[in-house]
Amino acid sequence: MKSLKIFFLVVSVILLIGCSNNNSEKQKPTVYLVGDSTVKNGQGDGAGGLWGWGDYIGQFLDTSEIEVENHALGGTSSRTFQRQGLWKPVKDSLKKGDYVLIQFGHNDAGPINDDFRARGTIKGIGDESEEIDNMLTGEHEIVHSYGWYIRKLITDAKEEGAIPIIMSPIPRNNWKNGKVPRNNDSYGGWAKQVAKEENVTFIDLNEKMAMAIEKEGEDQVTGKYFYRRDHTHTSARGALLAASIVVEGIKASENKLRDYMLENPEVELPSKKNVFLIGDSTVANNNDEEAVGWGVPIEQYFDTTRVNVINKARGGRSSRTFRNEGLWDAIKDSIKEGDFVLMQFGHNDGGDVTKLKHRASLKGMSDSIQEVAKPDGSKEEVHTYGWYMKKYISEAKEKGARPIVFSHIPRNKWANGNVERANDSYGKWAREAAEQENALFIDLNDSIAKKYEEIGPEEVSSFFPKDHTHTNMEGAELNAFIIAKNLKQAKETGIRDYIFIKEKKE
Repeated sequence: MKSLKIFFLVVSVILLIGCSNNNSEKQKPTVYLVGDSTVKNGQGDGAGGLWGWGDYIGQFLDTSEIEVENHALGGTSSRTFQRQGLWKPVKDSLKKGDYVLIQFGHNDAGPINDDFRARGTIKGIGDESEEIDNMLTGEHEIVHSYGWYIRKLITDAKEEGAIPIIMSPIPRNNWKNGKVPRNNDSYGGWAKQVAKEENVTFIDLNEKMAMAIEKEGEDQVTGKYFYRRDHTHTSARGALLAASIVVEGIKASENKLRDYMLENPEVELPSKKNVFLIGDSTVANNNDEEAVGWGVPIEQYFDTTRVNVINKARGGRSSRTFRNEGLWDAIKDSIKEGDFVLMQFGHNDGGDVTKLKHRASLKGMSDSIQEVAKPDGSKEEVHTYGWYMKKYISEAKEKGARPIVFSHIPRNKWANGNVERANDSYGKWAREAAEQENALFIDLNDSIAKKYEEIGPEEVSSFFPKDHTHTNMEGAELNAFIIAKNLKQAKETGIRDYIFIKEKKE
């Protein structure tokens, strides 16, 4: 009996060892990415609308058979990525059959020694070096050439049994005579030389991406693949384009990584958030050049690669009628988590609640109700302006949206050299509604009034060709610019991350 127990114990141990060996043999290879912010921007979450191509390469790979780890870090060069210890954990994790995708160059041209970044490398691929006392780190350091650092990454990877692949740096969105400058004579060319000497796969991402965007032209590329404010870092579409070029390069090579590429990848871009605008004719698109709502030009200040600006404001509506006519319900059904709702009412809320149009709301913030008879014989319970505003806010929040409340834009009415404010009426109540519901409030009435007073009544009058309430496009653009500035300064909702002030209006 004792011999039998020993037999079963030995068999069990053998089986465990066998299973362990099988698991080791079946361990999936990993694709490691190392590089700068054009490979991984920030945390790789699209902050500021910027993405690296390494954030999208995984969508082209069969991740049931291979892992992807993006270790790129913004601001690093081929030198600082290694000096700061970022390469070591990657190297220590490498196993036979892994892949290392390498792209550096954007930050290698900086100063070799300063107290700001000290990240530059010696130009070229030679063995020359420079000894420095690093002004930034305080350490003694021997600085080498760009090629030396790339070659070291390749050698280290090979020593661990991994397969390195070198990319030339993506092009910058700098155009000259309809062409994008290449880096064939600098970092792109040097990367190619090192790859050839070390007999590793090279993908000329710089040249191939430059050719691709030149086919579309500068006007199409700027705002689609890059932003006007940043000629180095790509949008989601730009990162996806770069990733697809890397993938095509790998497929066209003899590199075994091509065996892990999906035949028909389903590539997804980040879903856009919606920015809904609700309000009256001073917000709406009225198809009238003498009555242009600020919601028409406001879109130019939003990053429309990441958000949709949806103007649902309607002329003649009050906080009461926008709700009663079902306009709000239609919007509410479309709201999803993370959306924004910008609301401005007040111009049409004044007057007698029983009069024709039946659009006035009760004044104030109370829960008062007045029952009124409508022309069709039906009855309606009319609430206060504050009640309606709080309902919009709370219901937007229930859908996961972030409401932003504006006081209504001022009319072209002056008294003693000052624009009349709504501080004691709808502006005040809008503020109180926002405060009570813990929503962001922007005093648009006062912000615009101050600008009007700065430029004077004569020029302001040119904004109001129709009446004292509605502006032309010039007036709407000024209002939209002021709104954009206010939103850019607001930290509470996160909307500032989607605002881009393209130009300064004086």
